Amino acid sequence: MLDKLQAIEDKYEQLEQQISDPEIIANQSEWQKLTKTHSKLTPIVTKFREYKKVQQELAATREMLREKLDDDFRDLVQAEFDELKARNDRLEEELRILLLPKDPNDDKNVIVEIRGGAGGDEAALFAGDLFRMYTRYAETQGWRTEVLDANPTGLGGFKEVIFSIEGDGAYSRLKYESGVHRVQRVPETEASGRIHTSTVTVAVLPEAEDVDVEVNNSDLRIDTYCASGAGGQHVNKTESAVRITHLPTGIVVQCQDEKSQLKNRDKAMRVLRAKLLEVAEEQQRAELAETRKNQVGTGDRSERIRTYNFPQGRVTDHRIGLTLHKLDFVLNGDLDELINALVTSAQSEKLKQVE
Repeated sequence: MLDKLQAIEDKYEQLEQQISDPEIIANQSEWQKLTKTHSKLTPIVTKFREYKKVQQELAATREMLREKLDDDFRDLVQAEFDELKARNDRLEEELRILLLPKDPNDDKNVIVEIRGGAGGDEAALFAGDLFRMYTRYAETQGWRTEVLDANPTGLGGFKEVIFSIEGDGAYSRLKYESGVHRVQRVPETEASGRIHTSTVTVAVLPEAEDVDVEVNNSDLRIDTYCASGAGGQHVNKTESAVRITHLPTGIVVQCQDEKSQLKNRDKAMRVLRAKLLEVAEEQQRAELAETRKNQVGTGDRSERIRTYNFPQGRVTDHRIGLTLHKLDFVLNGDLDELINALVTSAQSEKLKQVE
């Protein structure tokens, strides 16, 4: 591990010289590429330098303990040694995590699909709750959200809503949200006060860039039709809504959120690229099925990952056995405790595989 870390620090120092070179600065595309690599290495190098400093202090303290000291001073030196040793062990663990292979999609924006499952109107209402939960979480992270397509219900929920979230590390934080979310509560429409169980499916897709997925126009069938629902004068009068069918895979996407047919087509293509990227990556994942058995969930939309129990005010993530009695906070976008626990669990499993 130390040899690998030293090689990374050497590369980091080389990059520092390069990005200060006037000739490279003049070549903006090359300079941006180098600064991006430099930025990615900064957390590892910073932690490694801290680790090396602690190692030096540990060695010096160990030497002092070999000397003849009076009891009081020896106790002080021993306490400092113990503190440094604990800090050293923590840094080693953090460095191992930083060296783990990174998901190439982690820095990407995401497209989130939320669909009401079992439970009719109640499922649609909860789909609306989850939509608000994720958009509020995005706000706390300083991320930008944009609705790409929506099928709202009269009660304020959604049969389906598709939206994008743009921001640094969006996929790295939200990728664990894919799956079936279950809600247990008394519906507002339920006169007898019985608790109902409904489900909502969530899919979090890394947004594909043009270089990730090649889409041939000859593989597309594009249909236009009149939009339906709220939206003003263009509804049912102009063919602004767009439906795109990818013929080789049979994937169908549609968008009617904008008044402009061109804007709806652009949004639909963003969703299509994300879905095609998901198909390509799913094929790769199938080849590594044994490796993925130990990871946090599979991201499968049929997998029940979490339960939101309103009578008890709790949220339970079934993959890691975590229960939080703070349902209101979670639904208001306070997701960091849940996500941090999932990230930590995933990292632990990866460390086991590496070891």
